[in-house]
Amino acid sequence: MEEAIQAQFDQAKHIVFLTGAGVSTASGIPDFRSANGLYTKDKNAEYYLSHRYFVSDPAGFYQFCKDNLYFPDAKPNVIHQKQAALTQQGRATVITQNIDGLYEKAGTKHLVNFHGTLERVYCEQCHQTVPVSDYLKSRLHASDGGNLRPDIVLYDEAIPEDAIQQSLAALSAADLVVIVGTSLKVYPFAGLVQYANPAAKLIAVNQEPLALPAGATMVTGDAVQFFDQLQVD
Repeated sequence: MEEAIQAQFDQAKHIVFLTGAGVSTASGIPDFRSANGLYTKDKNAEYYLSHRYFVSDPAGFYQFCKDNLYFPDAKPNVIHQKQAALTQQGRATVITQNIDGLYEKAGTKHLVNFHGTLERVYCEQCHQTVPVSDYLKSRLHASDGGNLRPDIVLYDEAIPEDAIQQSLAALSAADLVVIVGTSLKVYPFAGLVQYANPAAKLIAVNQEPLALPAGATMVTGDAVQFFDQLQVD
């Protein structure tokens, strides 16, 4: 860990982490957009994860989610843990594209699930929430027979307004923005960076270099190694 980078973390009072699939791959959750990812192997994956498909074939949607999205044995890794620790200190907010629920399991305090979370499941008919364990046993709500679905943003659905507002508020107050494990190619998430406080410092940690504004710091490499070395006390 370079001293200059550590110093930026030490001095920051309002850190915003913008994170993607690269954070969870070390926990055994695949990056769906990678060379061997779900979206590459199955050209119809975006359709199977659309609201249109959920409505037209709820049983098929359920099977696809159960087979491809849930990883019940996955545990938070050092990236989740260090970021969660900074949120617990009241110095950081995490805005993530990930839907796997690992940030919640790590105890993250200030968290925006930009694309929703698999850990919340609700009935489309009565809007009551049910435990994930119930959903993994049946796609139908026991009390009224309604279709259950995870609270994730499906293709052809809008990002929730509260997620957008929380993200913009955090970014406008940020003095350090840290991009981790995302190629910033999925919009509107990728567009969030432009709403950061102009005075904020910007660091990106990713396996592949990103095109960043002048003055930003690009750390090309393993995010696990980076956060393993980062001191958060």
